[in-house]
Amino acid sequence: MANGKPRVLATRLFPPDVEARLSANFDAVLNPQDRIYDGPALVKAAAGCDAIMCAAGDGLNGETIAALPASIRMIATFSVGYEHIDVAAAAKRGIAVANTPDVLTDATADIAMLCLLGAARRAHEGATMLRTHHWIGWSPTQLMGTHVTGKRLGILGMGRIGQAMADRARAFRMQIHYSNRSKLAPDLEKGAIFHADPDDMLPHCDFLSINAPMTPQTRKWVNAERIARLPKGAIVVNTARGGVVDDDALIAALKSGHLASAGLDVFDGEPKLHQGYYDLTNAFLLPHMGSATVETRNAMGFKALDNLEAFLLRKQAPPDLVKV
Repeated sequence: MANGKPRVLATRLFPPDVEARLSANFDAVLNPQDRIYDGPALVKAAAGCDAIMCAAGDGLNGETIAALPASIRMIATFSVGYEHIDVAAAAKRGIAVANTPDVLTDATADIAMLCLLGAARRAHEGATMLRTHHWIGWSPTQLMGTHVTGKRLGILGMGRIGQAMADRARAFRMQIHYSNRSKLAPDLEKGAIFHADPDDMLPHCDFLSINAPMTPQTRKWVNAERIARLPKGAIVVNTARGGVVDDDALIAALKSGHLASAGLDVFDGEPKLHQGYYDLTNAFLLPHMGSATVETRNAMGFKALDNLEAFLLRKQAPPDLVKV
């Protein structure tokens, strides 16, 4: 603590407006080079700090948390997901953990729709054709893709982002099917068809959108067996977490033609994604940019700061405390 202000380690380079507020209210330890800390480096950087403001991808596993300085009282992550933090290990140390729900719903749903449309309409192939100077003009059979309007969309995980995705899909007159831990109230369901067993939903999916969190139950959920239950020519979209998809199974289905295409914004082990994706012309790939608007990234940062300020400055429970 310096000048009476709690010291907070920012593990990444955050948006300018976010860092300005962080520096105004705390003794901020910034990372202007956006260096990626491994566990030991993060522990070293946290020396003398009261809290850590981290981001998705930071390796706050049990070993790292156990080695953190005794001064650390809170970890605020600049993300909704918190699978990069061993919450149980933090609780054992008495370290509070908070995340940033609600603020990235629309931005992520927009990208999900972009992935759906990009995959369906062969956007990667078209852009590549232009940029490599291989387009020789319009022809009647060129780049014929999958029609979107009126098709069936299955959504795995009908939380805020899943519901926002459904709202966008309704503008394309898509028929919405969904599977969720519980059936939604009619005013939230808006006519969507509920499947208590997600496996029962798959044969009804011309498009499958993954909007479920990463949990032990969803790990590699999209596997060969479930892909086989999808109609031939279906399209898979994933803007949730890469680990929900079995990469080998998805790549095999894209190669065989059972799936027409896929639109992916997240990858297992990112940024080191499965090498098999690079050569697939029917894979529309984005670099985890679902929340990447100025407004959304600022809102995420401000929410993380709301949590830090409540806990460190006002001695209150963080508004978005993650429960073990």
